[in-house]
Amino acid sequence: MKPIEIKKGIHWVGAVDWNVRDFHGYFIPKGTTYNSFLVPDQKVALFDAVKAPFRNALLHNIRKIIEPRKIDYIVVNHVEMDHSGALPELIDQVQPEKIICSAMGKKALLQHFHREDWPYEVVETGQEISLGSKTIQFLETRMLHWPDSMMSYIKEDKLLISSDGFGQHWATSERFDDEVDLDQLFVHAAKYYANILLPFSPLVGKLIESVQKLGLEIDMIAPDHGLIWRQNPSKIVEAYGRWSRQETRKKALIIYNTMWRSTEKMAMAIADGLGQEGVEFKILNLNLNHRSDVMTEVLDAKALILGSSTLNNGIMPPMADMLCYMKGLKPLHKIGTAFGSYGWSGEAVKILTGALEEMKVDVADPGLRVQFAPTHEDLQKCIELGQKMGRLVKGNGG
Repeated sequence: MKPIEIKKGIHWVGAVDWNVRDFHGYFIPKGTTYNSFLVPDQKVALFDAVKAPFRNALLHNIRKIIEPRKIDYIVVNHVEMDHSGALPELIDQVQPEKIICSAMGKKALLQHFHREDWPYEVVETGQEISLGSKTIQFLETRMLHWPDSMMSYIKEDKLLISSDGFGQHWATSERFDDEVDLDQLFVHAAKYYANILLPFSPLVGKLIESVQKLGLEIDMIAPDHGLIWRQNPSKIVEAYGRWSRQETRKKALIIYNTMWRSTEKMAMAIADGLGQEGVEFKILNLNLNHRSDVMTEVLDAKALILGSSTLNNGIMPPMADMLCYMKGLKPLHKIGTAFGSYGWSGEAVKILTGALEEMKVDVADPGLRVQFAPTHEDLQKCIELGQKMGRLVKGNGG
């Protein structure tokens, strides 16, 4: 992809990764981008690098604007390897005057690359550096989503270079939000939030407060992944506010895994009960739905109804995988219950209930378990469970 001027004198020079599909357990079927931004002023600054295999694409784009050796400052907003992997070769070629990072960023760079000879310059929130006609103001965003994370604000352009905040994993030929379908863009943005930033939601709320306190006027948000928000920056900030508060809708999820379809029959009956109460629901078979897509649905769901057959005195492996993943992402403000079939021991429902309690989900019903294939009477109980959960989702009590 060729460089694109996103603001006068500010250029996107990053790389598009059309082929990547996994981001440490998060399924990204549409690929991603590694965004890097070049500001050739009296002092030339480069904001973030790219993943190591894309170093040549970065250098090629930079050379279309200036010679890399003319870069004075490299700003490292985030040290994760998809943004810093190309740094060693880049620094060797550029020989920058300064590598600008947070205090935790310097620590992380040393721990990753073991280069004490690099010209580190540590900055903190509110500190400014002049490039000539443009001024960079820094905002530390610790644990969004690494301890080193920070954002850079170019005051004169009202541009927030937001690191991993406000991003999406979506490889496109377009660079801006108003060049793509906005609804689809927000689906990608919600998935990104649900799978990366959800456990740090309290800090997201504080970030929005910090931006307001600093009085930053934001005309454009340029994240390190995905599309740049030039038409709708306020809309993504508003969405982050909702997501950080973990606001829920009147929606229930039936998340299950089945062995010989008995648990699946229970799931369908529970869905019938939810439908009778007029509640929106989704049925998510873990053999067919990736954990990261399920988490995107969890983001705004009120009820989590988990089902698994019992296997070897435990739960089905895809469900164990889902629970491990979901626990780490710490969803809040949910109600839940469990169900499942079994042959002779029947521990699955107890295990699922325990997992819900561990995640601080309000367990609204002790759950249902059925030995072998469910009878008509068993399925009626499942319908009744769905009706009960539906009433609770609507706020009408059990």
